[in-house]
Amino acid sequence: MLLADLDFDLPPSLIAQAPANPRESARLLRLSRATGATSHTTIREFPELLRPTDLLVFNDTRVLRARLLGHKPSGGRVEALLLEELGRNRWRALLKPSARLQVGASIFFGEEQGRVEARLLERDGAQWTIAFQCEGDARDLLPQIGHVPLPPYIQASADDNEEDYQTTYARTDPHIEGRAFDSAAAPTAGLHFSPALLQQIEARGIERVFVTLAVGTGTFAPIKVENLNDHPMHAERFHIAPEVAAKINAHRASGGRVVAVGTTTVRTLESAVNEQGEVRGGWGETRLFLRPGAHFHAIDALLTNFHLPRSTLLALVAAFVEDAPERTQDSNGENGSISRGLTLVRAAYREAISNRYRFFSWGDAMFIE
Repeated sequence: MLLADLDFDLPPSLIAQAPANPRESARLLRLSRATGATSHTTIREFPELLRPTDLLVFNDTRVLRARLLGHKPSGGRVEALLLEELGRNRWRALLKPSARLQVGASIFFGEEQGRVEARLLERDGAQWTIAFQCEGDARDLLPQIGHVPLPPYIQASADDNEEDYQTTYARTDPHIEGRAFDSAAAPTAGLHFSPALLQQIEARGIERVFVTLAVGTGTFAPIKVENLNDHPMHAERFHIAPEVAAKINAHRASGGRVVAVGTTTVRTLESAVNEQGEVRGGWGETRLFLRPGAHFHAIDALLTNFHLPRSTLLALVAAFVEDAPERTQDSNGENGSISRGLTLVRAAYREAISNRYRFFSWGDAMFIE
């Protein structure tokens, strides 16, 4: 599969710069994997599209205030994006501009009265290891010195939109089994769910469970190689509670559908499948790159936003559409090199664009079943 197969033209005016208000007023394009048929509705009607025997699986990660604005002793500005906590007050981070930064140098974050020093310990390619020089835990200072890291294609102020870039069911405590576990980006399909919508789903007797995957900035990274087999997939950590894994396995064994909310949930579940096709509980790290030709063992339906061109997430969606258990039509696609799944996804995206759907993190959604 070639990178060009994942390209499409998107008018910039369709890149959502603000979320739908209320959340459930976002539009929803429904796509049948078996037939390729599409229909149009809204997220508000999503509960009616579910079956009583469905099990919804959400990623409950919380977005960290991981964007820090600072300066060098000389006064030059530096921006940091915290990627992963390596130990008490030690973090892996991206810094920009970084060309003139040196190991051993210091950066100061925050205002004068609450200023915090961070020392540069090590550089590994584009990433740095930094150590905050403070008596307490630097994580506790992030609500004061940090900002929500909105995606680069959103021009809005992060501070004015923090609640809008957080799911309503995000973990209140980022720690799992004593380990801090949060994200540099939101699991955006989950942004559509207001408390009222979740109550509607619960009222219909449809169960839900939560897994946790720490979404990294790699989720926005474009593919830079022409052959997708050569793409080095970014790593993301996840956790599935044993009781959640057991519930998912029992649900599928009884014939119910597992409905994944978002591609991060898909990668979590599919990365945790064992040789018997069951989801394993516990900790893990995934570099799973799902693209046409892949088989899905843990999910039966997917709610997802519209994704960036030339992205791994678009490849994942095409792979899921292609891996339909039953088909009423079959095709090799628009030409011999393009998969059936990608053909259907490209057609659905063209339909969405022609109907002025809103794209990316704060955009509208697709329900693929």
